[in-house]
Amino acid sequence: MSTSKKEDDQKHIKIPNYAKFVISGLAGCGAVVFCQPIDVIKNRMQLSGEGGKSRDHKTAFHAFFNICRKEGPLALYDGFSANIARQICYTMTRLGVYQMSIEKFAERGIEGFKAQIGSSLIAGFIASVIATPTDVALVRMTADRRLPDNEQRKYKHVIDAIIRMTREEGIATLWTGVTPTVVRAMLGNVTQLTTYVQAKHYILRNGYMNDNIGCHFVSSLISGFVYAFSTAPIDMAKTRVQTMKKEGGKGEYSSMFDVWLKTLKNEGATALWKGFGPYYFRIAPNTVLLFVFAEKLTFLYKKYILGDVESKGGF
Repeated sequence: MSTSKKEDDQKHIKIPNYAKFVISGLAGCGAVVFCQPIDVIKNRMQLSGEGGKSRDHKTAFHAFFNICRKEGPLALYDGFSANIARQICYTMTRLGVYQMSIEKFAERGIEGFKAQIGSSLIAGFIASVIATPTDVALVRMTADRRLPDNEQRKYKHVIDAIIRMTREEGIATLWTGVTPTVVRAMLGNVTQLTTYVQAKHYILRNGYMNDNIGCHFVSSLISGFVYAFSTAPIDMAKTRVQTMKKEGGKGEYSSMFDVWLKTLKNEGATALWKGFGPYYFRIAPNTVLLFVFAEKLTFLYKKYILGDVESKGGF
């Protein structure tokens, strides 16, 4: 086979859809191993001061030391099994569907920004609906120790959480907060995925950096900030809705908008971004690790499984 023919064949090598999902899931799980403690701190801070009560945690560092002193360092990994399950359900689905959708749009002659926006919205919606039960379990498990001992749910792991929620509160409980979860996921996907791809293309197109880990790192930081700032109020509302206890079948909040209205009234406008520090410092490293792992795993798959020696990764 001639060199030109070989190069032409490599350009048309495509990663199978199942591999896209596996790579996405592995990348998400790899990222969360490092970011789980930040998730716990973020959730605790979002719940601090709820309902006009005194704030337990004034800053992320204050929350970190409070949790370690009162509950022990292992408390920073509360809900870890739920977070891994969420990555398998959510991250694997959204990145896999996003890449498949991009290809489908391209087949119809739709490329660039429009395809990225459309694919992000589709992937965010599908993935968030599928993953909401694991998200509810994650939020409850990371926040459980802040409650008095007699009010703690004490789920053993994510499977136990899902079974008990279904048995004790009904199957609909698994989709508590599904509206803010879906809204956050769709907005988050657009801001995170589209910003990452656009930032990466801008850097490469203008020759600021080569297509390497440095480029992926900078693109991820930009993407992470836009994502965190735009979705923080939605994430705060989601956290409060998913952790509220219901008395007589009625909870403290009736909707995402009700959370915002009560928060504005009782705590002020800045409370909508409560926990933004740990939220961003969760999003930033998570985004960096997610895309670096995804790029590297894609590169390794293309090179060693598909035999594409010219591969540089690609997302």
